Amino acid sequence: MTCNVGGVERPIRVVVGVALLAVGALAELPPVGMGLVLAVGTIALVTGVIGFCPAWSLFGINTCPIKLAK
Repeated sequence: MTCNVGGVERPIRVVVGVALLAVGALAELPPVGMGLVLAVGTIALVTGVIGFCPAWSLFGINTCPIKLAK
């Protein structure tokens, strides 16, 4: 697993993920809406923290400036 999320995108994903988790936990949403918000928030947070996004990999997108040796 190589880094494909970097630069400004990583902290944005982390902030958006935390915000969505807070909204999902604190807002009075219907169960389906709460589940969707929590799922998207978790995905955004995890991909921001680990620096890898499977969707970016599928589309061949790489915003990570560091090329890691294999």
